Amino acid sequence: MTRFALDQLDTLRAIVDEGTFEAAARRLHVTQSAVSQRIKQLERAAGQVLLRRSTPVETTAAGDVLLRHARQIDLLTSDALARLGTGRRDGNDAASDDPAPTTLPIAVNADSTATWFLDALAAVPPTVPVVFDLRRADQQHTAELLRSGDVLAAVTATREPVQGCSSEPLGVMRYRAVASPGLVERWLAGGPRGPEEPGLGRLDLAPLDRAPMVVFDRTDALQHDFVRRLTGHEPLSPRHHVPASADFARAVVLGLGWGMLPEAQATPELDAGRLVELAPDDPVDVPLFWQRWTLASPLLDAVTVAVRTTARRALHP
Repeated sequence: MTRFALDQLDTLRAIVDEGTFEAAARRLHVTQSAVSQRIKQLERAAGQVLLRRSTPVETTAAGDVLLRHARQIDLLTSDALARLGTGRRDGNDAASDDPAPTTLPIAVNADSTATWFLDALAAVPPTVPVVFDLRRADQQHTAELLRSGDVLAAVTATREPVQGCSSEPLGVMRYRAVASPGLVERWLAGGPRGPEEPGLGRLDLAPLDRAPMVVFDRTDALQHDFVRRLTGHEPLSPRHHVPASADFARAVVLGLGWGMLPEAQATPELDAGRLVELAPDDPVDVPLFWQRWTLASPLLDAVTVAVRTTARRALHP
């Protein structure tokens, strides 16, 4: 029976985490040639190519399988050492009296990070030896990172659990369609208006499919789906791409375009009069789920409890 050497699995994990063979060698305190040799040996044992030598390095389908295996072993080892009260080795580092923290990669969408998820991580007891490696991805795509083994848990919009994972509902993130008063005045108070035509007038959403919009990135479909549902038209709007949650909200407040903001971000700006809600009776609700590997892990259990508890306070049921 083929057995995979732990140092080879550790090397695979380090290469994927760091992105290059050179960076993995620095992390493991070995030479780059040693890293290459370990991967060649692992690929020989697996009988398949595991890595695409791109920048950053990417796993093949076979590499995904072994990456998941490597992360599972690392998590279980960390849990065992924590129970024993024993230090752990990382590369050639000497063991310490206290267990070194385990790196826990988690996929999470930017809006959750900006509004509630960091509170959840801060609620993990300080006695839990963990540090977090957050991987940003749209909530529709975070499950892919679970499948590939890149992360051990994810906030996702996918209810169906990835193979080898459990899934539980966290709640609903509610989005509000908002725009600056100036943009509303120009585009939606009876149609496009010039600066010489002051006054808000009647709020008319018919021109919304042509009004400038802000989108997060090229996978962000919230604004497009809202326009299609409200007007029946595909938006022809000029689009600003702003791929950071706080900057996205700031761009909307400054009037670059209208956008869908999480309720937690939109409410203070609406109360201050810096934003106008376009369709108060038509919020967009996005259900969120917590998917995690089904390994029996006290560390992962502690993080799950913190995420679940914080989500209940921050999200709509």
